[in-house]
Amino acid sequence: MRAPTPLAQQVAAQRDDRLRVLVVGAGVAGVTATRLLRQRGLHPLLVERTGPEHGGGYMLGMLPFVDPVVRRLEAEPAYLARSVGMRRYALHGRHGQHLRTYRLDEAMDPFGHYRGIERAALLDLLGGDELPVSFDTVVERIDGQGPATAVLLESGTRHEVAVDVVVGADGLHSGVRAQLLRPAEVTRVDTGWGGWVAWAPPDEDPDLYEEVWGDGFFLGLYPVRARTGVFLGGPAAATARGPLGLADRVRTLLRSPGPRLAAALDAVAAAPEAHRWDFVDARSARWTQGPVALVGDAAAAFLPTAGVGAAMAIESAASLADQLEGVGPGGVRSALDAYERGQRPRVEAAQDASRSLARLMFRSGRPLTAARDAATRLVTLRTALGPILRLLADRPGRQVPAPTDPHRPRRTP
Repeated sequence: MRAPTPLAQQVAAQRDDRLRVLVVGAGVAGVTATRLLRQRGLHPLLVERTGPEHGGGYMLGMLPFVDPVVRRLEAEPAYLARSVGMRRYALHGRHGQHLRTYRLDEAMDPFGHYRGIERAALLDLLGGDELPVSFDTVVERIDGQGPATAVLLESGTRHEVAVDVVVGADGLHSGVRAQLLRPAEVTRVDTGWGGWVAWAPPDEDPDLYEEVWGDGFFLGLYPVRARTGVFLGGPAAATARGPLGLADRVRTLLRSPGPRLAAALDAVAAAPEAHRWDFVDARSARWTQGPVALVGDAAAAFLPTAGVGAAMAIESAASLADQLEGVGPGGVRSALDAYERGQRPRVEAAQDASRSLARLMFRSGRPLTAARDAATRLVTLRTALGPILRLLADRPGRQVPAPTDPHRPRRTP
């Protein structure tokens, strides 16, 4: 777990390290990179601009990209115990009518585990027993000439620290990225859609991932351990009345929602303070400059449509840690260049898949959504997941078959 730690204590711990690393952002990417570097004998400074109470808020679908990292952290048993297998996917059309149910496990089993987990639980697993973090700390300035000098503000107190590497893992609105790149070097896709995350009670289908691609709305159900994450969203005009107003509108559009979808709408309506999520992404034209590297959402923030952003952030963090293996200050720039060359094409290919899926999912108007319903009935799962399956097949060092999941139920015909 993430353990609040004074910055001065972290600085003292890394004084004799062969490589002094500053990781900015204690989310999924930052925690993963820090843990893996600590396994290599380093003591990265890990700082987070928010307080320790932040870190949960929503559910994540974890594709098999994360399996090698989870095993390296010796966290696989806990990962399987605190997540649920996502084995089936049911797709509904614009009126809530069932279009098709796919077997996710048939596509994913050759590559590893496909799991649903809460973000807070994932951060605890990645962080291990105790991972030092200086919370309420922001980076005011980075001087990247030679060894980097970072000026940090810890709860209003200014600290100047000298490090050899700065890892920007500080999310969609990255402050490190803003210092590294010009505004024109960051491109974005804004779908104009957004909505709310809420939580529904668990039900008898904990392995069923379910979505309604509606006419001017989207409803998704994503099980995690002991409850179900719900997302309800739409374009700006549809969400202007808030979650309760949108839930009421969607009820009138669904002809036969069934008890599971109805319970999901009830959960959103009962949680007016639900976590807001706007469907906007970002792509950085460069990931590295001098001793500074971007990782996770700071490098490429994903639309949540393909459910691959968090998994790719973990894979990227592992790639960065691997490139820094055994490197001293003189080898930093070559190591960071190798990280970007190897990982950026993979991440951008996954991001392209998310963008393409968004163009299909987020639609309004009867002719468009009716045509989409007709077309999606004919699409096979392997066609829909083609770009992701290719990235899984091309993972560096991929080994098959994956270890047996003790929580995997016997497959039904």
